Amino acid sequence: MIALQPECPADWWEVEALYDLCFAPGREALSSYRLRDGVDPVAGLSMVARDSDGTVAGAIRFWPVHVGAAPALLLGPVAVHPTHQGEGLGAMLINQALDVARAAGWARVMLVGDAPYYSRFGFSRLDGVEMPPPTNPDRILGRDLAPGAWAGVRGPVTRWTGDSAARD
Repeated sequence: MIALQPECPADWWEVEALYDLCFAPGREALSSYRLRDGVDPVAGLSMVARDSDGTVAGAIRFWPVHVGAAPALLLGPVAVHPTHQGEGLGAMLINQALDVARAAGWARVMLVGDAPYYSRFGFSRLDGVEMPPPTNPDRILGRDLAPGAWAGVRGPVTRWTGDSAARD
């Protein structure tokens, strides 16, 4: 049995250990991490999945960013412990977190990832959205959480400034 709950400050190091286990060394050198420097994940959207023993089995985080002048969520990282891969936990984390983000009033979400995997969650390539280099433009994906939320949104993705309560 897996229990999903919002990530709390006490979960931070366990989640970081999971990310270290699941991702290659140097993950923090990626351009998406520059957008996270000095910015807290969005409270209530970042989630932890714990198994029946209380061990972190998976985690997902969301960060506020600006795309041009528009607010957006940056999804990632999302990871599932190797002992729980293939159980559908990653899909459960993504779907649940997107539902919570929509209910919280966020209009759009983006990520850097593989289109064949993330297309099943409604993500598609974002044209005119520029991540810091050296990000491959084909890996910049987005999804509307409100109808037409990405229409006309273009420009560089920059670090969040301001209050993450401003979502539309």
